[in-house]
Amino acid sequence: MREVVGTAAGYQKLLIISALCVTFLAAVPLAHANLLTNGSFETPTVQVGGFTLFASGSTFTGWTVTGPPGTNVGIVSGSFAQNGVTFQAFDGIQWLDLTGLNSNSTEGVSQAVATIAGHIYQLSYLIGNTTGGGIFGSTSTVNVLLNGAQTFSDTNSNTSASTLNWVPVSHTFTANGALTTLLFQNGDPGTDNSNGLDNVVLLDLGAGGVGEVLFPSRPRCCCSWWASLVCASPSRGETDRSRTRAFSTSRSRSSRGATD
Repeated sequence: MREVVGTAAGYQKLLIISALCVTFLAAVPLAHANLLTNGSFETPTVQVGGFTLFASGSTFTGWTVTGPPGTNVGIVSGSFAQNGVTFQAFDGIQWLDLTGLNSNSTEGVSQAVATIAGHIYQLSYLIGNTTGGGIFGSTSTVNVLLNGAQTFSDTNSNTSASTLNWVPVSHTFTANGALTTLLFQNGDPGTDNSNGLDNVVLLDLGAGGVGEVLFPSRPRCCCSWWASLVCASPSRGETDRSRTRAFSTSRSRSSRGATD
């Protein structure tokens, strides 16, 4: 191990690099915030192991229940079980059943979100399906309407006899106004008594459609190894060429150790 001695010039360079790093980090987009309220249906809290129904026309945190009169949807506890099937949530401890209870039709939930015309938005969610229990069907289909027009339709047909299987779905769309209403509608037949929806997320990707830019540790690492190179004075006998080799080695190690 060689001795590393700091210098006044190196300290000045460190101050400059620190300022540049702060500027760089300030320019890095933070993780986008979910524009939807209560996207994982964690409120209101339902009884552990049970569920709570919400009739068409009613509301709960962030959402309005839609559908023909007499239909409903249900927020379900992740510990709920029936007919040998455990209905665990994907995110948090609750999820939404779009089939409700004995009301399988075109019921669903909607939420209006402030948007910017011309911006691209990423919509993602998970669909839960089980093939067990005898009364829960074999597939789960969720239809998504934007401002009243059906835009997306996705089906989870995975076989899962004893648990709720979750499949992630992701779409993008361009907003055409200052307000966009998203409706998640049951697409299962009347004989299917389970259609799971969870972890609904809407992100604004901007006018150019640039997605999340996440730098878990790279900016700090980048600043730290740059600073160490310019702030440390070489030990006796070390040449600029050896410093160049150290830079190349650090960069290649950083590249191999980095993850996307």
